[in-house]
Amino acid sequence: MDQLARENLAEWKRILAYWEKYTPDPQRGGFHGRLNYENQPVLDAPRSIILTARILWTFSLAYRYFHRRKYLALADRAYHYLYNHFRDTKNGGVYWSVTANGAPLETRKQLYGHAFAIYGLSEYYAASKFKPALDFAQDLFKTVDKYGYDSQRGGYYEAFGTDWAVVDDLILSKQPWNKSQNTHLHIIEAFTNLYRVWPDALLRERVAHLTDAFLDKLISSKTYRLRLFFDENWKSKDETVSYGHDIEASWLLWETAEVLNDHGRSERVKQVCIKMAEAACTGLGEDGALDYEFDPVTNHHNRERSWWVLAEQMVGFLNAYQLTGQAHFREKADKSWEFIKKYVIDNQKGDWFGTVKPDLTPVKNDKVNFWKCPYHNSRACYEVVRRLG
Repeated sequence: MDQLARENLAEWKRILAYWEKYTPDPQRGGFHGRLNYENQPVLDAPRSIILTARILWTFSLAYRYFHRRKYLALADRAYHYLYNHFRDTKNGGVYWSVTANGAPLETRKQLYGHAFAIYGLSEYYAASKFKPALDFAQDLFKTVDKYGYDSQRGGYYEAFGTDWAVVDDLILSKQPWNKSQNTHLHIIEAFTNLYRVWPDALLRERVAHLTDAFLDKLISSKTYRLRLFFDENWKSKDETVSYGHDIEASWLLWETAEVLNDHGRSERVKQVCIKMAEAACTGLGEDGALDYEFDPVTNHHNRERSWWVLAEQMVGFLNAYQLTGQAHFREKADKSWEFIKKYVIDNQKGDWFGTVKPDLTPVKNDKVNFWKCPYHNSRACYEVVRRLG
């Protein structure tokens, strides 16, 4: 086994052990919504669909790869909590968040959250073959497509009210910026994973449509970077660069192309993915880590090093190496891992630091919260093992 794969396999197991030890809530079920830096649960913290669905995905994949029953038990735990507490039985879809006791809290319908629910449910079905999980994922796809798909201009809207009515506050943005690269990236990710276990004709059509939307609208044909926010007519809000999303998209879109297996579309996707990885290289520091963001209008660089960006750049550069055979991409993937080992892995408290400052000191914030989940880092480890193991 390649050394990079061997080390990532060990780290993957370590990440899983952390989340198995600290995050289940024995009193109220499911998983704690927040752990502070000392790994102590914040008992009144709300629980997000993002955290719950990503935990579901993480342990479903872990069971599918390692075949250890304890991982399936944790996936079962996440599934039942999601099904029992996040599902809106009246209006359809899933809530954005629930209270620490599992009561609906933020009930607006954010398609980003629905994407991760579908992603987790489809992986859980792949691992468990529990048919109700697939039924739930199919129902969410149909609901998202019914209310969220823009049949006139293409793509998907960002968010809706509890009853799927149009709202101004979209949680992650505000009107008129009611379409985003981030939501589209995770919808195509989720739909692709669902298509693996449910090769439905309409689902395939939507995945192909989303692929074309990225090629024609979301990715700049001049810079090969993602535009971040749009109005319903695909007018872009600004040209802010998000290096982590760019490098993440560069490999997720190729994954979609492989699953669709459409040769004509695949070749175009391949070339765009390579160019996106090349463009992302301009955000690399001498330390081998990507900056977080760059605003070309103000010329401001956010040089914080983020745990999720580091995870995605390791996979993205490795993917670019496999597509091109160019050694510098493999070197960048290796250097990403070296940075992670040296600065991001928390050898005292477990898991990874969320942020490393430009002076390379870690920020000792929450270990688990609404957004701090095991998805980016455990998935990165899996991808390295899958590709090089």
